[in-house]
Amino acid sequence: MVQTDAGGCARYTYRLRVSSSARAALEAEWARCRWVWNECVARAKKAHRDGEPCGPARLDRMLTQARAVTPWLASGSSVPQQQTIRDYAKARTKALKDIKDRLPLGRRVGIPKHRKKRASRPTLNYTRQGFRLKGGRLHLAGRIVLTVVWSRELPAEPSSVRVYRDRLGAWYCSFVVPAQVQPLEPAGAVIGIDWGVRETATTTSDAHDLPHPRHGHKAKEKLTRYDRMTARRKPAKGQPASKGYREAKKWRAKTYAKIARQRQDTARKWAKKVVRDHDVIAVEDFRPKFLTRTTMARKAADAAIGATKQALLEMGRKHGRDVRLVHPAHTTMDCARCGARAKHALPLSERTYTCTACGAVSPRDKNSARVMLLRAGLNPAGADRVRLDRSLSEQAA
Repeated sequence: MVQTDAGGCARYTYRLRVSSSARAALEAEWARCRWVWNECVARAKKAHRDGEPCGPARLDRMLTQARAVTPWLASGSSVPQQQTIRDYAKARTKALKDIKDRLPLGRRVGIPKHRKKRASRPTLNYTRQGFRLKGGRLHLAGRIVLTVVWSRELPAEPSSVRVYRDRLGAWYCSFVVPAQVQPLEPAGAVIGIDWGVRETATTTSDAHDLPHPRHGHKAKEKLTRYDRMTARRKPAKGQPASKGYREAKKWRAKTYAKIARQRQDTARKWAKKVVRDHDVIAVEDFRPKFLTRTTMARKAADAAIGATKQALLEMGRKHGRDVRLVHPAHTTMDCARCGARAKHALPLSERTYTCTACGAVSPRDKNSARVMLLRAGLNPAGADRVRLDRSLSEQAA
C-alpha cells in the first residue's frame, strides 16, 4: 500500500514474516518504548503542576540518565526510544495547539495518556541509523532480522521505517521515501465532484459517477452473527476471556478489516480513473462528521466519503494533476447556469433542482457538481465536452 502526504513524502507499507525469536525481540523493544512514553507523560504532568517547561531536550536527558542506571532499558536500542520521545513531543504540541485554538472537541487531538500493556499495540519507529536493508531483509538495531514480503519495489532509499502490529496480530513495516511525481498525458478535460449518500460521488461526467458500494451492508449479516457470539461469550468482570470469545473477536475484526480493504480498493480504482481522464478536478471540500448525528449515519459511514476523498487527493498529487478544493456552503442552493441562489435550502427528499430565476431543471447532485466547477474558476459547459442538457427545462415549460 502507498500513501502520500503534502510534505513531499510517501509511505510504502509491506507485510512482514516474523519468526518467534524476532517477535519476542520486537515485543521486548516495545515494552521499553512504552516505558519511555509513560515516563514522558509522568514528567510532563509533574512539570505542568510545578510550572516548569518539559521539552524534548529535557526528556532526552531523562532518557540518557535512565539508560545509565537501568540495564533493562540500556539493553535495547536507543533509536526507537528517542523516536518515542519525538512522537510524544509532537502529539503533545498538537494537542496544546488545538486547545489554544479552541477547536471543537470532535476535532481535537487528545493530550497523550499512559499506554497500558494490553490496550496498546506495538509501534516502533527507526531512523536511518537504526535499520538497513540487506538481501531483501530488514535488519533493525538490536540484531532483529525481519523478512519483508516485497509486493513492489521501493522507488528510492527510505529515510525511516515504522514497524507495527495490527489488531489481528499481523506485522507490517512502513518505509518513508521522497514522493515522486509521475505525470500523465494531458487529457483535455475538467470535472466537478459532489459527495453524497445515495451516490458516493456525483460528477459532471456520467461515466465517472461512483455509486454507493455498500460493502458494509453486504457484510451486515456476518457482523451481526459475530456480535451475538461475542455477547454470549463475554467473560464476567475480573474473569479471563475464553478461547471462544477471543476467536469471535478475531473473526469480527477480520471482517471489518476486509470491509476497510474493499472500501480502499474501490476508492483508489475510482480515483485513478478520474485523475487519468481529467487535467483539473474541482472537489467539494466535504467533512462528513456532521452526518454521524443524522439518521443517515450508518449509510454515510458505509459510503466512506472521507477515505474516497483522501484517495483522490493522494492520486492527484502523485500524478501532478490540479485538484481544487471547493467550499461546500450553499452548493445545493446555487444554480449552475445563472448563479442565482434559492431562498430556502432543499430538503434531502427533493432530488431535482429547479431554478426560479432561469427555469433550469436538473438532478440535484449534477447541479452541485457543476457549481463546483464554477467556484473553481472553470467552465461547466465544457466539462464533459457537451453543453448543459436543457431537455428537462423544455419539458417543464
